[in-house]
Amino acid sequence: MRSYRVTVLAATALLSFATAAVPAVADDGDADRSFTIEDPRITESSGLAASRAHPGIYWTHNDSDDGPYVFAVDSRTGKTVARITMKGVGAPRDVEAISLGPDGNLYVGDIGDNLNGSWDHVWIYRFPEPKELRDATVRATQFDVKYADGPRNAEALMVHPKTGRVYIASKNEDGGGLYEGPAKLATGGDNVFRRVGEVPWVTDGAFSPDGKELVLRSYFSARGYVFANGRLGKDYAVDSPLLGQAESVTYTADGSALMYGSEGEQSDVVRVDLKNGGGDGPARAGGTSPSAGNAAGGDGVPVKGTTLTGVAVLAGIGLLLFLGRRRRQG
Repeated sequence: MRSYRVTVLAATALLSFATAAVPAVADDGDADRSFTIEDPRITESSGLAASRAHPGIYWTHNDSDDGPYVFAVDSRTGKTVARITMKGVGAPRDVEAISLGPDGNLYVGDIGDNLNGSWDHVWIYRFPEPKELRDATVRATQFDVKYADGPRNAEALMVHPKTGRVYIASKNEDGGGLYEGPAKLATGGDNVFRRVGEVPWVTDGAFSPDGKELVLRSYFSARGYVFANGRLGKDYAVDSPLLGQAESVTYTADGSALMYGSEGEQSDVVRVDLKNGGGDGPARAGGTSPSAGNAAGGDGVPVKGTTLTGVAVLAGIGLLLFLGRRRRQG
């Protein structure tokens, strides 16, 4: 998604300058750590999904203006280990999200609409996660999607890890909606998604591996929600890194951390460890563990899940522009 890119990049530059003295802390372990996507073909990584069949592998894809491609990236090296070409689908229009279902299938959301409601339908593509990591062409199933309350822009698609039901979060500056798909997607007709909840500005989302929590992220923040019986429950703040074009999020396969991705050439994917639930409580995406420290790495800086940070950064940019204009006038 290209909107707000200049503003977000400027905000990140300002924050990086302000926090330049903070030392980076290396991640422990070989897999599921912060990494940089090295593949020059991946310039607009817009979705992220942790593989369950291949530990440490993350599936991603470009935004618009690319072909029917999905990439497998190794978090240990940042290198692409497979490019999957989907056949049997139309030309992708604006691919924004990817999620792995309990059926072992990858679901690719061609759900973006930069004109915010100009397309009367969007698409979801589905194909089995490959057993071998190598370049391959696979036949994908294409599903037509419509919203019960009319067309809209969206960038977040999440498959529930227990029920297999697909959810989409729409993107709107005044707040979007959480949409629930039918119990099973079907070909040969429209799959109608119905609004079941209200959400903030959303660029991606992910269910926890047990399906009991849903995390939704935006450019500057992230929030978690208790999720039960297909509906949103209590929400809470989630730690998230400030990235140049914050576009994607996924849980690690073991549920111990969140991985946040961004767009751009050699973009960073940043790990943020989850709090230990303790006792019978679940691990919750409400902050980093003591061992994580500033585990952002790259240009990611862990910040609290609130839009106040983004507002403060933008206010700082506005002040700099104002002072610069006054100086030129003087």
